[in-house]
Amino acid sequence: MTGFEISRLDFDHRSVRTWAPKSERHTNWPVVYVLDQGGNGSVQGLSDVYVGETLNAAARLRQHLESASKKHLRTVRVVVDATFNKSVCLDLESYLIRLLAGDGALRVLNRNDGITEADYYDRDRYREAFRDVVEQLRRDGIFTRSVPEIENSDLFKLSPFKALTQDQAVAVEDILEGLFADLAADIPSTTVIQGDPGTGKTVVAIYLLKLLADIARAAPSEDHEADSMFSDFFAPGYRELLAGARVGLVVPQQSLRQSIKNVFRKTPGLSPGMVLTPFDVGLAGHDFDLLIVDETHRLNQRANQPSGVQNRNFRVINERLFGSDDLAKTQLDWIRAKSKHQIFLLDAAQSVRPADLPADALARLAAEARSTHRHYSLASQMRVRAGSDYVGFIRAVLDGRPAYHPARRLTRADFGDYDFRMFESVAEMRDAIRKRDSEVGLARLVAGYAWEWKSKNDKSAYDIEIDGCQLRWNSVPTDWIASPKALDEVGSIHTVQGYDLNYAGVIIGPDLRYDPVRNRLLIDRASYHDKKGKENNALLGKAYTDHDLLRFVSNIYAVLLTRGIQGTYVYACDPALRAYLSSRFPQDSR
Repeated sequence: MTGFEISRLDFDHRSVRTWAPKSERHTNWPVVYVLDQGGNGSVQGLSDVYVGETLNAAARLRQHLESASKKHLRTVRVVVDATFNKSVCLDLESYLIRLLAGDGALRVLNRNDGITEADYYDRDRYREAFRDVVEQLRRDGIFTRSVPEIENSDLFKLSPFKALTQDQAVAVEDILEGLFADLAADIPSTTVIQGDPGTGKTVVAIYLLKLLADIARAAPSEDHEADSMFSDFFAPGYRELLAGARVGLVVPQQSLRQSIKNVFRKTPGLSPGMVLTPFDVGLAGHDFDLLIVDETHRLNQRANQPSGVQNRNFRVINERLFGSDDLAKTQLDWIRAKSKHQIFLLDAAQSVRPADLPADALARLAAEARSTHRHYSLASQMRVRAGSDYVGFIRAVLDGRPAYHPARRLTRADFGDYDFRMFESVAEMRDAIRKRDSEVGLARLVAGYAWEWKSKNDKSAYDIEIDGCQLRWNSVPTDWIASPKALDEVGSIHTVQGYDLNYAGVIIGPDLRYDPVRNRLLIDRASYHDKKGKENNALLGKAYTDHDLLRFVSNIYAVLLTRGIQGTYVYACDPALRAYLSSRFPQDSR
């Protein structure tokens, strides 16, 4: 952009009428505009904001003045630039919507179906200048935080305002078509979405729920843009199929569930009450029309629960739903019994505890969806910049398999600029993580559950001590990554599964070892301190062998090693394992 200008005016007919003739670009030029409430609070005390793009700003603003959903807005800012074209405006509009949702200071009124990610001429140059637009809007009170601060927040990463990848968009479109056909025919359905870490399963779940909420709330007389791939679903007939529908998002993990609730609290059409535990579903006094289940692999089979209340509720729910306490029934059975339509998002290789759904149950669920043509795979890597090669490589190494990529052995070059490093000192890795955090933010230490959580009851105690380096586990169980002490602590699998980091410093504890004689990975059961992670299932008569435990622990480290967007640093306590990994991951030269 050669130089943008932002015109600010009152959002009323007189001001728009006066402003329109001042430049031909106000009536015949691609522009982006921001409408806001001017500090007058609405839902949850938040002021509303709306972002749009148009070729005729004056006419579009007059349309908004007649809109029931926009007439309470008070101020408009129009971004004009002599070099703007339609593609630039669509991109800037999407960029501002995503950042406003991530900032969280204002309630974004936009639908999420118009977010674009299309390439166009000179896009990189324009995108560099977009930050200047944000900074000027920040000085004018629209944003409260800088772009890096916003992009590192959970509100941004878990926001429904996302540009979908091609495979995500195709899956969402197909799912909507099938769901509406089933609603019209009044027949049940089960859909499965599978994908590796970082392919955006949670993004799809949240996006879908927001899109359905927008369709359900769309007024027939409301003005809508018609250039998104989902615009057809806002046509007459679809809204009526969702009338009165009970819809929920089931999130088994406590930490991730709370973060998503925070996002829903600030999103029109969504509410924290829509985010449910499996127990919430089972105990609900009503059935659901649709349940979307994130991290399906973390649903539980019958096992000793973390509390007596949950053990009692498991029995109560089984009796209510199935007439008796059938030990074979799982939380997956609850979901299916309590809803007519289900969408399950899963990755069986992220099962990390014996109480999680068994692999054969997940396989049967996926096979059933395939048989009805309701199975979708996500392949595009959205998190790790090293791409899907890296994720496959990590899983191969932790499975003890030769890490090959089609016809060639993977090497560091295959990871491109991804910052992967092995460390000989955990203290040096801690210092490197702190440095990365000062540079880009969101760099954290994480570890396998190979040390007791002494500091949970004794705040002066250290949990992890390695060669004189003393560290503590996460002091909070929810939203740990964004907590004030996070940089000085170590997160466990239960605080980071489902989250993104810019850099992850992974401590592989003595629970995972390597036998160079037999050339195999081993589990040290005594060094694994997650009681629920190795507890036998007396109810079902299951005893978990070292081989079973090795699978869970390997899955844990695979999850930890695939959190970092820009880089992953690794320290392994076992010298033999450190040597083994170093031979697979050549040292970074930096």
